[in-house]
Amino acid sequence: MAKNRLEQMKQYIHEKGKVTVSELSKQWNITEETVRRDLDKLEADGILTRIHGGAIWNESIRHEGIYFYQRQRRNFAAKRKLATLALPLIKSSGVIFADASSTVLEMLRLLADEPNLIVVTNSAEIFLDSAKMKMHLISTGGIFNNNSMSFQGEVTKNAIRKYNAKLAVIGCKGMTMEQGVLDSYESEAEIKKVMLEQADQVVLLIDHTKFDQIAFLKLIDFDQINYVVTDRCPSDSWIEFFKEHHIQLIYE
Repeated sequence: MAKNRLEQMKQYIHEKGKVTVSELSKQWNITEETVRRDLDKLEADGILTRIHGGAIWNESIRHEGIYFYQRQRRNFAAKRKLATLALPLIKSSGVIFADASSTVLEMLRLLADEPNLIVVTNSAEIFLDSAKMKMHLISTGGIFNNNSMSFQGEVTKNAIRKYNAKLAVIGCKGMTMEQGVLDSYESEAEIKKVMLEQADQVVLLIDHTKFDQIAFLKLIDFDQINYVVTDRCPSDSWIEFFKEHHIQLIYE
């Protein structure tokens, strides 16, 4: 029975390209926990890739933002931890800008039940969960980039400039004391820079693996950052560095 269901599910996911756990649960009239176990088996066979709330067929990954989903799964425990640490800072902020990074996305999911929070974001992925969310989401719109599951370009930047926010919450690809906060893609970095211009303060979410890591281009200097949230206590040199630059460090 289970073997037949797996074969049927495999065919269904192949045809759809991308599916959710709740969708499969209704399709086969089984519990979501059973669906998750089935998806784990199919992923182990290399047939699909698990994503938040569902799965994506591996042949269609190139067309469905695999680069984003790979980032989303990388160091997931660390991202969930630092996203949790950031919550007290974000909850009472009223209006925030949120970039499309996988770490910030995880934070937004944890804030889903905050009815007084307004989030202006260029993330496209977050809107897949929006029906379950109580917070107010404002999409920037713009040119859709399926590799980053985000909106970019002049339309996006002009939309951000219409708003003012207490906080801009961003992720990055690396950070060094000498070069500042670094990113990989110019189109994404440009959007983040506009968010910083329109925000009173800046919160950087960065897991421990990105300290002292070089990335393609410079995003911002440290004097533009107010808070750094990370999942582990940094080295003594980094702690002292943050103190010298008047950056509040938050870690567990």
